[in-house]
Amino acid sequence: MKVSRKWKFGMMALASASLLAACASEPDNDGAATNTTGNTSNNEGEAEASEEVADGNDLIIAVLSDASRLDPHTSNDVPSGNIQVNIYETLLRFNDDMELESNLATEWVDVDERTWEFTLQEGITFTDGEAFNADAVKANIDRILDDEVGAARKILFEIIDEVEVIDDTTVRFHTSEPFAPLPAHFAHYASSMISPAVIEADYDNFQNGDGNPGDYINENPIGTGFFTYDEWNPGDSLRLVKNEDYWGDLPHVDSVTFRVVPEDLTRVSELETGSAHIIDPVTPSDMARVNDGDTMEVYQRNAASITYLGFNTEREPYDDDRVRRAISMALSKDAMMEGVLEGTGELAYGPINDTQFGFSTDVTQLERDPEAARELLAEAGYADGFETTIWTNDSRERMDIAELAQADLAEIGIQAEIEVVEWGAYLEQTGQGEHDMFILGLSLGTMDADYPMHMLFHSENSGASGNRSFYQDAEFDALLQEARVEQDEDVRFGLYEDAVDYLIEESPAAFLYHPDHIMGYRSDVSGFWADASGLYQLQDVTID
Repeated sequence: MKVSRKWKFGMMALASASLLAACASEPDNDGAATNTTGNTSNNEGEAEASEEVADGNDLIIAVLSDASRLDPHTSNDVPSGNIQVNIYETLLRFNDDMELESNLATEWVDVDERTWEFTLQEGITFTDGEAFNADAVKANIDRILDDEVGAARKILFEIIDEVEVIDDTTVRFHTSEPFAPLPAHFAHYASSMISPAVIEADYDNFQNGDGNPGDYINENPIGTGFFTYDEWNPGDSLRLVKNEDYWGDLPHVDSVTFRVVPEDLTRVSELETGSAHIIDPVTPSDMARVNDGDTMEVYQRNAASITYLGFNTEREPYDDDRVRRAISMALSKDAMMEGVLEGTGELAYGPINDTQFGFSTDVTQLERDPEAARELLAEAGYADGFETTIWTNDSRERMDIAELAQADLAEIGIQAEIEVVEWGAYLEQTGQGEHDMFILGLSLGTMDADYPMHMLFHSENSGASGNRSFYQDAEFDALLQEARVEQDEDVRFGLYEDAVDYLIEESPAAFLYHPDHIMGYRSDVSGFWADASGLYQLQDVTID
């Protein structure tokens, strides 16, 4: 579904503040106006519904967007990741302090500068009865590296030349170059371990002409996690149930239902009435409402993520770095921070923030300068501006950002039409390069600059894998490779400063801000937290 949103440019400069204020009152799912600063009614029927949800020990999470796929190797979006991290597990994981710790692997050591050895947990089985062992690890990583599969995040592991099985509980990864951050990549949910039997069945499926890689896994998601897949009604809800045979501590709830609720205020209303225990996201303008009372609380944390305005560099006029830089210089990021984020989050210096190795404030910044932006446009042959489109998915925050960007661009003669695209179609169509400009984000899941830099801008990752700007630059690729294999941390840090400076000058994207993760939960829910990538941690959640 694509919805075109056209605005009159002459009015936008005067009306941007009122547009944001208007977001304080939106229709609920019955078409009635709901004031975000007050509580909706809580009649007897609603109270009974709330008790019924709690008594069943079934956790209900109301989310903005549905998952796209349940195969962690061929998907690369956070809504899918939030399901996958509860079905599958990784060798390592990050704790709440973003420190690397054991998970399916108990130990990891660099045998030499090009070899990492992992020791695995013993006695673990996948939920289909298959053994988790070194052979299973090899099957998974070989699949990720297989060009025939087309794994969305192959770039995380392409430095691995060989996966060697030493014995059932020992596996070695031989790399083409020394690569110190590799263990952190095994904490990313893209490296989730899938049952080898399901992997084999998936190969049989698509190699025999029955669909595409991952289709079988999408319908048969088998991992070692503390929840198992139950049912999925695409666009509506997805349900997981407790894995009674889980090898570690069992989750406290019997099931988790992820219910798709696109409207922000409907999610808040569901939290108020108790028909949802957790909602995500909570927009900054709704935080006061969620905090107003004894029944709801806000969960807020710093995010390892970036929100950016990307350019399709394969299309005119975005194949000209002067045009891209002009647009970056026209944007008022301060207005976005104050008007939409209401002071939450932080301005972006580049694609990474201080959660990542390689972050520095000593990088070049493009200050807002509409006059200089107009001069750049004229130099590029667009003195009178041009018409274009800004794509965004159906997130109120991003739609508001698009409106502010639209007004900023009108100041330099660029007339932009906003197009709001449903999440699944958004991922597909931007992956195919059907857009001009687009607003999107990336979770920075490895705590190292190597991943986001490669994911968003490396030539080999163009398209649906992550580089939706279709930016291809051999000099930048070489700089990333130099930083990837450098063993001296100080030198490596400096190389990432250089890489960020290069990106800011080239401007394949305008780096806007690092948003906080803001969610809401019922006061009778405890043990809930999200990691820096915004992935829900549900194993210890209880409902009182």
